[in-house]
Amino acid sequence: MCVFSGWRCSVADPTSAGVLYVVATPIGNLDDISARALRVLGDVALIAAEDTRHSQRLLQHFGITTPLQACHEHNEREQGGRFLSRLLAGDDVALISDAGTPLISDPGFHLVRQARAAGVRVVPVPGPSALITALSAAGLPSDRFIFEGFLPAKAAGRRARLEALREEPRTLIFYEAPHRLLESLEALRDTLGAERQVVLARELTKTFETLKGLPAGELCEWVRADANQQRGECVLLVAGWQAPEGDEAVSAEALRVLDLLLAELPVKRAAALAAEITGARKNLLYQVALERQSK
Repeated sequence: MCVFSGWRCSVADPTSAGVLYVVATPIGNLDDISARALRVLGDVALIAAEDTRHSQRLLQHFGITTPLQACHEHNEREQGGRFLSRLLAGDDVALISDAGTPLISDPGFHLVRQARAAGVRVVPVPGPSALITALSAAGLPSDRFIFEGFLPAKAAGRRARLEALREEPRTLIFYEAPHRLLESLEALRDTLGAERQVVLARELTKTFETLKGLPAGELCEWVRADANQQRGECVLLVAGWQAPEGDEAVSAEALRVLDLLLAELPVKRAAALAAEITGARKNLLYQVALERQSK
């Protein structure tokens, strides 16, 4: 027995239950849909769609007549039981979002969780994803990255989120609505620094695709000067934090103390005393002291 929000279900008999397919659809260019996705969408008994009107146009383009039912953020918890009943009755169901891979800043999590808890087989049908598409062409480190979804809509929330990520060394990826793009870029500039490298990936795979990388301060002004860049679907990719080296890694107070001591003491002794006084690392202060002595 499984229970979700007061709704009860039996655990599926794997020999008779249907399959829930999580199907990725194009983020712009319809040619990006896979042959497997088309076959699954045509074969299932029902498609759970984020926006049935939007998805109907996709299906009509490919001549697919499978029935659609809405599964979006406002009804997903309540309607999950309806889809699960169909699955438990033996019907195959496909889950799609308006574009890209479901669940990635899109609905579907609750339905997938319910299906898995009920013993229904969940099968991913991979395909387009805006964050991976953007990362593949951004020119920022891609071996380690984190996806943060949408930044908070309110300024204070945005600042708090970015402050928490200030010293995150991995590449940061955000989605952003076009009407908040400039505000978010300004928040990135003010919180992470005007020199932090940022890439705007906009309208990916569409006619007016943009991939523009600049320091945060310059990218703000570039977007501000061109209203066309404040339209369409946007992904922001931000270079991860890099620990400063040399003088930049030492506080201004530690440098002041070190300079005073270097005027009277040998390098090694000055670095040791400066470390005791300021709490900075002795080895780092020693390296800085050597560099300052050599200038």
